[in-house]
This record gives sequence, C-alpha cells and structure tokens, in this order.
Amino acid sequence: MKVTLLIPTLNEIEAMKIIMPQIKPEWYDELIIVDGGSTDGTIEYAEENGYFVYKQQNKGLNNAYIESIEIITGDIIVVFSPDGNSLPECIPELADKMKQGYDMVIASRYCGGAKSYDDDIITAFGNRMFTAFVNLFFRAKYTDCLVIFRAFRKDLWYRLELGANGPVIEIQMCIRCAKKKLKVADIPGDEPKRIGGERQMSPLYNGTYLLWMIIKELFMWR
Repeated sequence: MKVTLLIPTLNEIEAMKIIMPQIKPEWYDELIIVDGGSTDGTIEYAEENGYFVYKQQNKGLNNAYIESIEIITGDIIVVFSPDGNSLPECIPELADKMKQGYDMVIASRYCGGAKSYDDDIITAFGNRMFTAFVNLFFRAKYTDCLVIFRAFRKDLWYRLELGANGPVIEIQMCIRCAKKKLKVADIPGDEPKRIGGERQMSPLYNGTYLLWMIIKELFMWR
C-alpha cells in the first residue's frame, strides 16, 4: 500500500529546519506539503529542499485537507505536524499499523504512557472532555480524538463524506468512524512542545466549533 505523508504548514520555518531532516524517505512513497499562506520562508525552504508544495487557495486546516485530497495518490494518508508537536519516528509505526487492516490509526497523546508536553490546563481539559463526549454519545473507545497526527485510508474521506467547515475534521472523522463501526486503533505518541512560531489554535473558537460538530453529528449525519 502506498503511503502519502501530508504536512500542513503555516509559518513553520524554525521548526521545519529541525524536524524535516528527521523524516526518512523510506517511510513514505509521496510527501506533500500543503501551505496555508506562509510568509516566513517556509515555502522557499520546502521547495529548496525538493519537497512538493501545494499552496492553498483558502486558508485553514480544513481547507488543507479538502484541497489536497484530490492530488494525493497514496492509499494511506499520514497527517504530520511539522511544528515539533509530532514525533517523526511514529510515522512508520502508524503506516505499519494501517497495513494490518485498519481504517484509521491515531498517534494518541493519552494512551500507553504517552504524554503531551505542549498541553496547558485548558487544552488538556478540552482534549479529554471532547474525547469523552465522543465516546459517550457515539459508543466509541478513543483516547485522543483531536490530535492531527494520524493515519487513515484515502477512501475514508469519501466513504465518510468528510469536509466540514471550521477546525473539526479530526473529530468528525472519529465520530463517523464510530457510527460506521470501522476498524480503528491508536498507538502511543508523545506530543513535544512546539518549536518556534505561534500556536494556531484558539481554545474558545475551536471549542465552540467542536461542540457544534458533536451536536450536529448526533442529529444530522446517518
């Protein structure tokens, strides 16, 4: 099965110079950097190092997925954050687990002794709360619904009709996998602290969208 490593970026130059050299070419068949409008040299760094860069037409992580899905040629998509929050060595672990027949595998920050070193009190509470809501309302057993770092089959995008507005693709994916009773798993994956740049996530903004997505999925999607 062909593996595509999908790397969303937005002003990640400082971290990319440290993280990208740690990613081994034998871990993937295709690497796509999808950029949301960087102005700090991220795009130039990527192109100078031979990486394919897709420049988003519309901003936002959800649009990074929506716009890049059609150009991805891999059977398995591994979504990797290059800001230091994702451990490169988990990439082959995710791909290998997927090849055992799973529809989605999550690099969980909260299972098997894994830990987030980037959480603060608010994000730690929110991550666990929304995961608990998904487990309660959709009869699932997730340990981490919100982390970007995960692998899934490309055809899952179409089977689950993914593509919501706002920062909710990850939780939408988890909810709809649970509704369809698909084969999912997680592996432990520490979340180191972010390297440079600024956190793109606003707890209040994201939390509002996530709550709306849960309510919407309870009543609107089969």
